[in-house]
Amino acid sequence: MQRALNARIGVDTDAMSEAEKTQWILNYCRAMSQELAELTDSVPWKWWAKYQKFDEQNARVEVVDCLHFLISMAQVLGMSADDVFSAYLKKNEVNLKRQDSGYQAKDAEDSRHI
Repeated sequence: MQRALNARIGVDTDAMSEAEKTQWILNYCRAMSQELAELTDSVPWKWWAKYQKFDEQNARVEVVDCLHFLISMAQVLGMSADDVFSAYLKKNEVNLKRQDSGYQAKDAEDSRHI
């Protein structure tokens, strides 16, 4: 669905040069940053302002907006849904091992297989 939406707005993640991939990863990171800011505004984060309310419905929408851009980024990197799921499982295993070992020092090599 995301591939079709991207195509509809003129973005073909399958035919990008390296420079275009770089630009679109940056575009999607910036868009996700904005969506994260909108998600932040859905929760009462201003400890000094008493008028704020938690807007759970809007928070859900913002999470989905982030997901749209994250899926697009994965597509720019040539990742299918199965690729993302497989990488998630592998990274989750790394994170669990890090927690089991106390995660006292960063080891970039523990994620190279993902």
